Amino acid sequence: MASLGFARQISNSSADLLVAPPRRSRSCCPGRNRVDFRVFAQSDAEPDLSVVVNGLKMPNPFVIGSGPPGTNYTVMKRAFDEGWGAVIAKTVSLDAAKVVNVTPRYAKLRAGANGSAKGQIIGWQNIELISDRPLETMLKEFKRLKEEYPNRILIASIMEEPVKEDWEELIDRCEQVGVDAFEINFSCPHGMPERKMGAAVGQDCALLEEVCGWINAKATIPVWAKMTPNITDITQPARVSLQSGCEGVAAINTIMSVMGINLDTLRPEPCVEGYSTPGGYSSKAVHPIALAKVMSIAKMMKTEFADKEYSLSAIGGVETGGDAAEFILLGANTVQVCTGVMMHGYGLVKTLCSELQDFMKKHNFSSIEDFRGASLEYFTTHTDLVRMQQEAIRERKAIKKGLQSDKDWTGDGFVKETESMVSN
Repeated sequence: MASLGFARQISNSSADLLVAPPRRSRSCCPGRNRVDFRVFAQSDAEPDLSVVVNGLKMPNPFVIGSGPPGTNYTVMKRAFDEGWGAVIAKTVSLDAAKVVNVTPRYAKLRAGANGSAKGQIIGWQNIELISDRPLETMLKEFKRLKEEYPNRILIASIMEEPVKEDWEELIDRCEQVGVDAFEINFSCPHGMPERKMGAAVGQDCALLEEVCGWINAKATIPVWAKMTPNITDITQPARVSLQSGCEGVAAINTIMSVMGINLDTLRPEPCVEGYSTPGGYSSKAVHPIALAKVMSIAKMMKTEFADKEYSLSAIGGVETGGDAAEFILLGANTVQVCTGVMMHGYGLVKTLCSELQDFMKKHNFSSIEDFRGASLEYFTTHTDLVRMQQEAIRERKAIKKGLQSDKDWTGDGFVKETESMVSN
């Protein structure tokens, strides 16, 4: 994957941030090839967290993921005020009247015996649908946010049935209120599959290619395709999305799951009138799975699209700056947080930024680009691991330690020869 350029010394103040003009120069510029990541001398300056992704300038790589933390004007304003790099609103569609949520709609998995109520939350399931608010209302709030925060990045998450005219109308109406980019929800694992929405598109590469074609023929701002992990090979839809004109890929959405069964009532969780339905799994427990999926996409992008400035937005179980650093080391340009905000609040971004800067100081990195993708080269096949280890063993055996025979002693090197056979 190509390394993107970035703006140095971008202030966290919204007045100092600049938004690049809308996209749609479809010819991508060649990216520089990373031979090795750069290491800078230690200085008193704080590491620069600013990033530029598909022409969008952000004060840091932390993005509010689509979901409850971006469900209305009030919470999105709070996110900007707290300092998040960008906000992706909760997914909207043309007809919110078809969206009916239930409650309770969340369930937690805790560490400890029998999911003790005192244990740490390691898993989170939701059976929540996309936004149930009228599109007109959401658009008015998008417009208001862009008027009040003209230099901050607001991304609209959109989802529709596979009808070309509906996608075109939704795109046009969102662009008219000034959103900066689109994230296309090809990945919601539950709700409305009968309408061919969400993961029903992301799991069908032929349909995905067709829908991406409609979207990218209409959109004049960057488009990210959000991937479902509920598929055998996540690189296939990621590849199709990029080949069909999307500027970036976001991964992963939640993992289809059943949170558990209450052993007292024998009913599943979350329990609605005694019943439940499979839903999306998130939080800390999915982080290793998300890392693997992001790694696979990043390797594919680097191999097949290395000369293009495509972007990768990573999602999955981020609660610390270290979690984010792992995704960036695998090639992510930005890191999304949704469940983490629901558990820890919008102020989490300050902790994430501080911890990520601590990591960067430890390794003398001065910018995100200094280490983005640096760990990707250390992944290979199991066959290659076997080969490398066998070669290393042969090399170690070939190195003679100490003297092999009394005839090897010499007068000149006697002391060193003695020392070579000492074990402590």
